[in-house]
Amino acid sequence: MMNFRHILISAAAAAMLMTITGVSQAEFGQVEQGRTIAFDAEKKEVTLIHDSSGDQTKPVYDKLPPAVFKLPADPKETGPEPKAGQRMKLDTDKKVIVIYDTNTKKLETLPITIVDLQQPIAKDHPLVFDKAENKPKKMPMIDKEKKTITIYSGRQKMLCTFSVPDNYFGYPASTWDAGDEVRIYYKVAGQSLRFMNISKTDIFKK
Repeated sequence: MMNFRHILISAAAAAMLMTITGVSQAEFGQVEQGRTIAFDAEKKEVTLIHDSSGDQTKPVYDKLPPAVFKLPADPKETGPEPKAGQRMKLDTDKKVIVIYDTNTKKLETLPITIVDLQQPIAKDHPLVFDKAENKPKKMPMIDKEKKTITIYSGRQKMLCTFSVPDNYFGYPASTWDAGDEVRIYYKVAGQSLRFMNISKTDIFKK
């Protein structure tokens, strides 16, 4: 099974060899990180928005247009299949949410009205984790009567209920969900050679 250390070693080895031999980046391969906005399980095809920050510990997913990659042909080089979602960022200080709008094919920054905000909320908190079922509660929660959306961000340890402009409320639930973060090693654009689902991988587990 491919893991985090595997990809880091590949990237470090690639950089070292390129320096020593002068081999071009395209010839040796590249590692990129992105957030999944669509996944076709039948075609084994993932669509993602790349990180523009250059800092994989503080990603900023805003690099358009979206990129499409086939998963590796070798199943040993493929991690868990990714979940898709179009939420890129939720900023409760600025009271905005950034989504990838599948209609306009653009990133949209929408104003939100915060109804409830709770922090810190750990992943095993009763508000977000069903102990009886031993699994996370389904998010986002859409209340059509109150026209509110409730999401949980594990990274931000935040449970937030908010409303959006009426013309966006009917968008699919995945609009308000964050897709899995993934890391890809490739030599040819569109065909990954190694695929890691960062969101579903314990990078500290050997």
